[in-house]
Amino acid sequence: MPMEPATLHGTRTAPDTVRIEKVLPGPAERLWEYLTQSDKRRQWLAAGEMELFAGGKVEHLFRHHELSSEVTPERYKHFETSPAMPGEVTEYDPPRVLAYRWPGDNGASEVTFELYPEGRDVRLVLTHRRLADTEAMVSVASGWDAHLGILDDRLSGREPRGFWSTHDGFEGAYRQRFSAQ
Repeated sequence: MPMEPATLHGTRTAPDTVRIEKVLPGPAERLWEYLTQSDKRRQWLAAGEMELFAGGKVEHLFRHHELSSEVTPERYKHFETSPAMPGEVTEYDPPRVLAYRWPGDNGASEVTFELYPEGRDVRLVLTHRRLADTEAMVSVASGWDAHLGILDDRLSGREPRGFWSTHDGFEGAYRQRFSAQ
């Protein structure tokens, strides 16, 4: 069942670009650690080393089954583990901007994280560019919105929501939103 559109954080800002804004518990330095440190990033997205400078290497090791206590549905079993996926840091300005070529598609697209302090919280603006088509945008927006929900849970000290059930709900809603644009 698709999520209600009011719960979607992503918008299409160009024919090949998705932008997601979400206010998360701060401070920015703490959130920055969850973007750049493997042991913290693995709790909401993917483990993997990151060289912290422009031109540095990025590696993602996705282990979706470790993100929550939810059992992986059969149709997603092939995502339970992944080989190391390499990317490259394209911008590094701590704790304000991090950008890199996306490891999941061999660097064909690029993701940028921007942090804006808002009192005790931080507005995270995530922009994923150079996506191949609408279906890629649906997949990327659904994945990011689900991952960022788990990040919010972790930062807030809550039990993480189910990744795949959340992803499925977002997928239907984003397909509807992006096909209408």
